[in-house]
Amino acid sequence: MSVTQQQVVEWCKKQVASATDFPSLESCLDAIPSLETLAPLPRGTRVLVRGDTDVVFDDQGNIEEDVRLQSLVQTVKYGLEKGWVLILYGHRGRDPQLSLKPVADYMQKLMREKGFPNLEVQFCSNWMDDATGKIDPEAGKQVASLSPGSLIVLENTRKYKLEQALWKAKAPDIEAMGERLSNYANGMREQFASVHINEGFASSNRDLSSTLVPLTMDQVAFGSYIDTELKKHVTRTRLAEMVIFSGLKINKLDDLQAILNRGQVKLVIAAGSLAMALKKAVAELDGTTFDMGEAGDPAKSDSKIYIPPERIAQAKEMVQKGRSNGVEFVLPVDFILGDGNASDTIPNGAAQFDVGPKTIELQAQKVGEFINYSAEKQKAGKGPAVCFHNGVFGMFEKEQFANGTRKFVDQLKRMHESGVEVYVGGGEGGAALMRYGNESWVTHCFTAGGTILKALGTEPIPYVKALYLLTQK
Repeated sequence: MSVTQQQVVEWCKKQVASATDFPSLESCLDAIPSLETLAPLPRGTRVLVRGDTDVVFDDQGNIEEDVRLQSLVQTVKYGLEKGWVLILYGHRGRDPQLSLKPVADYMQKLMREKGFPNLEVQFCSNWMDDATGKIDPEAGKQVASLSPGSLIVLENTRKYKLEQALWKAKAPDIEAMGERLSNYANGMREQFASVHINEGFASSNRDLSSTLVPLTMDQVAFGSYIDTELKKHVTRTRLAEMVIFSGLKINKLDDLQAILNRGQVKLVIAAGSLAMALKKAVAELDGTTFDMGEAGDPAKSDSKIYIPPERIAQAKEMVQKGRSNGVEFVLPVDFILGDGNASDTIPNGAAQFDVGPKTIELQAQKVGEFINYSAEKQKAGKGPAVCFHNGVFGMFEKEQFANGTRKFVDQLKRMHESGVEVYVGGGEGGAALMRYGNESWVTHCFTAGGTILKALGTEPIPYVKALYLLTQK
């Protein structure tokens, strides 16, 4: 069904509004249909599929890691077997000039290997007028010409500025672009399809304009992969009582704060910039001192490792609230500096690049205590304890700063073998797991870091929020 410009504006305002009174993730998931609900659709039905098409290519043009495209296989296979016409769309990288044509070619190769030897995956290079948001009728004709059991890939959604216009938008911004957004949403239905499947797990964590597309659809559903990830693994991860958080980005402090605000976590093991902020906060709260070195030097405010005073204030608030709720913060007690040597302190002008041997020993001790806690829970019939790991402990791409990360991957395996449910977020944490171990060392390794952090915190996952709002129309 078509929607008016005002309906789009009102819906967008709900989408980007504060979600303090929004239903729980579990309630949202219960309301969103699964792929199997689309089973009665006849052959030839055109179906839009929002997928994780953001893959990295090497200098030779080869895909370095195809796990995200592999995540599409089950849903695409289901649709092809049903004889649907599948219209796959998504983004690739941050550069709007990056094309999805290589992705289309790879999907053809992949699906031929999965039982469709004669499949010719089509590609649509230009499908929207960015100035108006209208879908190109020629693209609609291309889709309409496809026979049952076909797959076509649309060009990178980020080729069009409209795709990211809704991200971080405020109410006045939405009013101004309401016509373009309504043209976009209505055009996707009129030119392409009236059924929509969301299989974009990794791309679900932003309020992109494409979250609007299902608004005009007759039927929506989760794809097989995202359905399993959210309903089976993410819901379990939300029960984590232990979180391991690290990395260079100090804004991950917001994610950790949101997770702690849910009141589930009892143990935090931190490293990287987060640990610097928390350790400084603890020192100020306890009347001691801690020098962050270059990370605390205002003269280095342009540096990626600089931690501004407002982040220390935020960390103090987190520690105070956490302590009052019985949360234990396990922070580094020594560091590997730029010269590769371990030090209990960070000298003025220096920076830490990994955790030191004393910290590794402390972390192992705390992991052991958590394993014992999990065993007691199981004896009491309350099930195993749950742990979530995100990030890496140092600049692990350089061998001299990789030891902390390597040793903690061993701790993940230790916990898993002891009966703890261990979940690893995407990104560098997942890369480290695959470098120093493998997926069998943990309960589950996600492909989507940002989406998981949203799910563990207090803000809904944007695409889940969007689909839930659609079920309430």
